[in-house]
Amino acid sequence: MREGFVKRILGIASFVGIFASLYMAFFYAPLDKNLGVVQKIFYIHFPVAIVPYIAFFVVFVTSILYLKTRDGKWSKIAYASVEVGLVIDTALLVTGTIFDKPTWGVWWVWEPRLTTSLIMWLLYAGYLMLHFSVDEIEKRSRLTAVYGIVAFISVPISFMSIRWWRTAHPLLITPKGIALDTPMWVTTLVFLVSMTFLYAYLLRQRVNVINLQEEIQDLKDEVEG
Repeated sequence: MREGFVKRILGIASFVGIFASLYMAFFYAPLDKNLGVVQKIFYIHFPVAIVPYIAFFVVFVTSILYLKTRDGKWSKIAYASVEVGLVIDTALLVTGTIFDKPTWGVWWVWEPRLTTSLIMWLLYAGYLMLHFSVDEIEKRSRLTAVYGIVAFISVPISFMSIRWWRTAHPLLITPKGIALDTPMWVTTLVFLVSMTFLYAYLLRQRVNVINLQEEIQDLKDEVEG
């Protein structure tokens, strides 16, 4: 009962928040003086850049918990978080290329942030490949847990890339404060919170599906046995 209530709240909050954010992006936040209406995609691009970091941090933590406890629930959460995180991370790469074309004149630039984001995507796609390549459950959970911990190194590298290397990406948070007008950063924050709720909602849904699949498989094994 409580689980269903939490899921409904997360689902409603995420979708209402996203629609509110889209309204704010087009009718509340002002036009950028240099980029014009093209800049509006930033309000989607920034949240879908941050939420995968959250998703892959969850993978990191739950992978450690699995190795410590050998409780399969942590492995399921890690796997589900990789799936959801990759979907959102794909949205990051797509919105990034859409934003690149009118601003830099090309669809892709091999600059530090884009390159490290692509490497991060490939690493977690590799997690799924590893997951599907091992049939034995305990061995698969152990290997993917180790992989999930090691792959996490790509997250801080991606996040810090615009500070460590020369990049075309703007630095939004500086020692002087946030480099956005108030309506712009408020809109961005609302979208970020909404996308975080959406991630949590999809994560819960995916874990529930995994549990149902296991129950169905157990019933099949009993019938066949």
